Amino acid sequence: MILKPRLEDLKIIGFYLGKIILGLAITMFIPILIGLSFGEINPTLDFAIAVEVTVIIGLLFTRLCRTDKDLNWMQGMIVVSLSWIAAMILSAVPLYLSGHYKSFLDACFETMSGFTTTGLSLAQNLDHLSYAHNLWRHLGPFIGGQGIAIIALSFLLKGTSGAFKMYVGEGRDERLLPNVVHTARFIWLISITYLIIGTLALGIAGICIGLRPVNAFFHGACIFMAGFDTAGFAPQSQNILYYHSLIFEIITIVIMIVGSLNFNFHYQLWMGNRKETFKNIESRTFFISIMLTFFIVAIGLNQLGVYPQAIALFRKGFFQLISAHTTTGYMTVYAQQFITDWGNLALFGLICAMALGGCICSTAGGIKMLRVGIICKALKEDLKRIIMPEKAIVIEKFHHIKEIFLEDKIVRSALTITLAYIVLYGLGALVGMCYGYPFLESLFESTSAAANVGLSCGITSPTMPAALKITYIIQMWAGRLEFMSVFAIIGFLVAAVKGK
Repeated sequence: MILKPRLEDLKIIGFYLGKIILGLAITMFIPILIGLSFGEINPTLDFAIAVEVTVIIGLLFTRLCRTDKDLNWMQGMIVVSLSWIAAMILSAVPLYLSGHYKSFLDACFETMSGFTTTGLSLAQNLDHLSYAHNLWRHLGPFIGGQGIAIIALSFLLKGTSGAFKMYVGEGRDERLLPNVVHTARFIWLISITYLIIGTLALGIAGICIGLRPVNAFFHGACIFMAGFDTAGFAPQSQNILYYHSLIFEIITIVIMIVGSLNFNFHYQLWMGNRKETFKNIESRTFFISIMLTFFIVAIGLNQLGVYPQAIALFRKGFFQLISAHTTTGYMTVYAQQFITDWGNLALFGLICAMALGGCICSTAGGIKMLRVGIICKALKEDLKRIIMPEKAIVIEKFHHIKEIFLEDKIVRSALTITLAYIVLYGLGALVGMCYGYPFLESLFESTSAAANVGLSCGITSPTMPAALKITYIIQMWAGRLEFMSVFAIIGFLVAAVKGK
């Protein structure tokens, strides 16, 4: 029998949702400070309005639903799902007021794309967007990449067991430290440390190519936040192509790879456990997958003679491949060139890279390397069972931080999530085809949205149908949360209707 949700369930969900909304309001003071620093009055007022609206809504939820009870699993998952939708809507307010978006839906698309670290953009006249609004676009991935609930875990929810439910609800199930709040704070420590290093490196590179120091470090901070969090937003409409710099591109490649690695893997390296680099099934699978997909892309490009020189192949072919595989979405080519220059085989390689994605417990999207490695291990185990005598006992293990026996439940979980991603990629492609786009282009754009990549072959634009924008928003949301929180909210709604 399905139990109907009680009023108490709604109060607990509302209270913790209100806490997260208040945490979001705090982050909006950062673009206000930037706006004041650059003398941008109207953009500052846009964010002042957004802060006021967000604080009022947050206070309403926390006061009306005040409770001292902790979250259970279902409530934690629902809070996470709803918090991402609330963040999308409230964060879209200042962007819509900027006048650079055709509609409020476009602004919502932009914020969901940012929070989910996707990077598809519907901004108009991006090159003239204010510093404050531009920073907010890039701060979104930095917040969403670490996790919206992680903010609450770090600063607002101290010592509740419900914290772990919210942490898992955002698609992370690995704790770096015994306490999940300490884990959340360590994730921020890693991110802020890299932010300082990455901003300095990109800022100096920007000065070397002729940018004014203020612009160089502003661009450096923006590019780092969107690169480390595998989002792909950039302050200029030409994306990374704007800088026309090999050194800038190499630094960006390093940032993209670092951002797509498991935070637990970072923790092991910080603790001096460098052997993990070569032993971990996830890092080994990632390396092999990059080599295989780049091989496909290189053959496809070579067939058409697109980039005959090695340096051009590196700056265009390899850069785009790393951008796709880490699910970042940075580009050194124009979107239409994927269709006019790259050819079907190279596009196929790029789609495979996007679909596979980066590592679990990172800011990357896609199926994830650990699951791919586990599925390959399971295939190897099955082949052994076929080849070896019937009475032989086959035991398979893999190394991921520690030695783990390959059990059926681990394989089943990896296959379930993989299948869910494949279905999501296919459904988005089907919607694109219904609006008249060719199959390969529809699959490219759908995979990019659902795997939270951000590369575009030209379909994503302010003029595309509203239903397609909503489809991509749902794909970005479901893909980022890795389905469990989405399934939870669907189950909650079903229980509300059919429960007793």
